[in-house]
Amino acid sequence: MKYSDGFWLNKPGYNISYATQMYEVTADERALHVYATAQWIQNRGMTLGGPVLEITFSSTMENSIKVSIVHHKGALKKSPDFELNEDQSFKPQINKLENGGYELISGITKVVIGAQGTAWDVKYYYKDRLLTKSGWRTTSLIEEEDWLTKQRMSNHEGSRFYSVGDTEDNTAIREMLGISVGEKLYGFGEKFSSFVKNGQTVEVWNNDGGTCSEQSYKSIPFYVSSNSYGVFVNSPAKVTFEVASETVSKVSFAVEGQSMEYFIFGGESIADVLKAYTDLTGKPALPPAYSFGLWLTTSFTTNYDEATVSSFIDKMAEYDIPLQVFHFDCFWMKEYRWCNFKWDNEMFPDPKAMLTRLKAKGIQICAWINPYVSQHSELFDEAAENGYFIKNKDGSVFQCDMWQPSLAIVDFTNPAASKWYGDKLRALCDMGVDCFKTDFGERIPTDVVYFDGSDPMRMHNYFTYLYNQCVFDVLKDYYGENKACLFARSATVGGQKFPVHWGGDCFSNYESMWETLRGGLSLCMSGFGFFSHDISGFEATGTPDLYKRWTAFGLLSTHSRYHGNSSYRVPWNFDEEACKVSSHFTKLKGRLMPYLFSNAVYTHETGVPMMRAMVIDFAYDKATHCVDTEYMLGDSLMVAPVFNEEGVADFYLPAGGRWTDIQTGEILEGGSWYTKKYDYFGLPLYAKPNSIIPFGNFVRNVEYDYVDGTTFRIFGLEDGKTASRCVYDKEARLVLEITARREGDKIRLNFTKAPSPFSVECEGKTVSVPTGAESAVIEL
Repeated sequence: MKYSDGFWLNKPGYNISYATQMYEVTADERALHVYATAQWIQNRGMTLGGPVLEITFSSTMENSIKVSIVHHKGALKKSPDFELNEDQSFKPQINKLENGGYELISGITKVVIGAQGTAWDVKYYYKDRLLTKSGWRTTSLIEEEDWLTKQRMSNHEGSRFYSVGDTEDNTAIREMLGISVGEKLYGFGEKFSSFVKNGQTVEVWNNDGGTCSEQSYKSIPFYVSSNSYGVFVNSPAKVTFEVASETVSKVSFAVEGQSMEYFIFGGESIADVLKAYTDLTGKPALPPAYSFGLWLTTSFTTNYDEATVSSFIDKMAEYDIPLQVFHFDCFWMKEYRWCNFKWDNEMFPDPKAMLTRLKAKGIQICAWINPYVSQHSELFDEAAENGYFIKNKDGSVFQCDMWQPSLAIVDFTNPAASKWYGDKLRALCDMGVDCFKTDFGERIPTDVVYFDGSDPMRMHNYFTYLYNQCVFDVLKDYYGENKACLFARSATVGGQKFPVHWGGDCFSNYESMWETLRGGLSLCMSGFGFFSHDISGFEATGTPDLYKRWTAFGLLSTHSRYHGNSSYRVPWNFDEEACKVSSHFTKLKGRLMPYLFSNAVYTHETGVPMMRAMVIDFAYDKATHCVDTEYMLGDSLMVAPVFNEEGVADFYLPAGGRWTDIQTGEILEGGSWYTKKYDYFGLPLYAKPNSIIPFGNFVRNVEYDYVDGTTFRIFGLEDGKTASRCVYDKEARLVLEITARREGDKIRLNFTKAPSPFSVECEGKTVSVPTGAESAVIEL
C-alpha cells in the first residue's frame, strides 16, 4: 500500500513518523539494540512524547540478519506464527567500530549501524559487498490521522489513558530498503505478473483468482535480488510490498500492528540465498519417484465412470504413452456432497475393487479433496456437533454458498478436527488411493473464530499450511518417508515442505501458458522446489497446436499432468499427431529419470529449486536477469517452450561455453540469443557445457533401475575441466557417482564401484562399463 503522495507529502489520512536519530545504541552478546526517535532530540523537553521505535538486530542462523522493529511491545501477541528453524543458541560476532558504531556479523553477512546520537543509518553486507540499506525517511511508524485525533481529544479532555480501541487496527510498521542501480527483484510466491517485480505493488494475501491477474494462490512475503540477497518478512498476516513503485529506489513493505520482524539473507549466489531461506522455513520434501511420471485426470465437470477411466488408461497404452498416475477429480463424490469422502455409488458401485483393477495396470491413484464440507454431506452434522468447523463470532458455524452450497470449513487448529479429517483420508488409502489433490484453501474468511483462538487475519494465509500439512502427514504416516505426494493449489511460507504444487486455473491459450511459466518461476524463487500446471490449459479447450506445444512444456516440467475443466484432455481428442507428441515427450522424460530424480534429491537436500529461472544459475550473465520464457530443469538442461503457432522460439544461451541440443546434437555458442523454428517434437532443449546427463533404460514405469543400461552422455567438456553426476535409486539412496575429466583427446572416467553395467558417451565415442568397474577412458 502506498502511504506517500510523491516524495515530500503523505497521503491524506496518514501520519508517518520516521526513525530519525539513533538516540541510544547498546550491544549485548547476541544483539544490537537501537532506540530510534522520530525527531532530532536537542534538549530534554523533546524527550516527552513519541513515538519511538525499538529496533533489534540479531542472528539465529549463519548468513542471516534478523531485524525486529517494535512500537508498543505491550500489544497483544497474536497467533499463528510461521514454523521457523531458528537456532536460539547461535551467537553472532559483534564489534564496536572506531566511529562509535557497531557491526553484527553472521557468517560472512553483516549489518553495520551508526553511532549513538547519529542519524538513522543501517547497511547490510555480504563480505564487503553492499546488499541493501536503510536511512533517511525509511523505517517508520504509520498511524491513521482520525485515530490520532481521537487520541489527542481524549487526552485534552483529561483522560489519563487513551481508550479509543485497538491500536492494532490503526497503525502499521513500514520498512524501506534500498535498490541499487540495475538491481532486479523476484519472488513473492506464485505471481503471474511480470517476472521481474520492479515497479509492482505486491499484496501477500491468498486468493482464488486464476492465473491472469495480480492475485495469487500462493503468496509468500519473501523476495530475492539479482545482487544475491533475500528478504523475508515474518508475518502470516497481510504484508504489502511496494517494489520500486512508491519510491522507485526502494522496496517498501508494511505490516499492520505495533511490530515487524524480517530477515535478510546474504549469499554468493541466489542459490545460496534460497538454501538459507529454506534452512529457516523448511526444505521441500522429496516427492516419490512415481510422481515424476505422466498424470492423466478425469477433468472437472465431465461425465465419467469406471468404464470411461479404464478406456482412457487402456487407450494411452495403445498409443504407447506411458501413464503413471490417474487422478479422479471432484465428481468421484456425488454432487452437492463435497466432501463426504464417499465414492458416488451410482458411478462407482464397488470402488475398492475398481481401484484394485486399475492399479493392476501399473497405475497410481490420486483423488481430489478440499477443506470444505457441504451442508448436504453426511458428515456435516457430525462435524458441526463436535466443533470441527470454523465458527462465527456468535458461536454458530460459518457457512457460505461460494463453491459448494452452504459449505463449512474444517478448523485445522482443532487437533480433533484434523484427526477426524485425516481418518477419512486413511480410509481412502486403505482402498488404494496413493495421493491427494488438495484443492482450494484460499478464500478463508476473516470475521470468524478458531478453536485455538488464532487471529483470523493471520489465519487467512496460514490456513493452507495446516490443511496441506494434515493431508501430507497422513500420506507420510501411511506410505512412509519420501512417499507422500500432494497436488496442492494454495500455499504459504513453509508450504514447500508438502509438494507438489500446481499453477491453478489457466486458460487454453499461449498467453496463459506464458503466465503459468512466470508464476512457476516466481514460486520457485520463493523456496518451492517443484512445480506443475494443467497441460493445454484448464479453462476452455485449446487447439491441437496449443495442446502439442504445451505437452512439450508440461513433460519438461518437474511434474506433468493433463487436466481440464469441461472436456477430456486425452491426446486423441485433439489429433493423431498429439498422441505421437505425447508419447515422444513422455518417453523422453522417462529416459531422463536418472537425471531428474538426482536433481530432485538435490532440491530436497538444499532447497535450490529443480525448475528454476536462468538468473539463479547464471546471474553473472546480465542477459539472464529478465529472461522469463525459458528455465533450467535441474542443473544442466535449459528448456525454452514454444509459445506461438508458427513454431518459432527465441531463446538465450548463457555465456561460458558451448551448449548442445540433446535431441538433435546441434551445438551453439553461449552468450547469444537465437531464433529457431521447431516441429512439434522439438523445442530448445540444451545441455549446458561441462555436464553429464544420464539417459536411462526406460520402458513404461518411471520407477526403474537408474543405472542398469543407462547411457551417460558427456556434453561440451572442455580441456582441463571436470564434470560429475550422482545417481540415486528410486528410494533416494546414492548408488553411483561418476566424474569425467578431459585431458586433450582423452576423457578419464572415475566412478564408485558400478552396481550394474552402463555406458558413457562423448562426441560419438562410447565405452561400456561392466559391473564393479571403477574407472575407464574414452579415446576421442
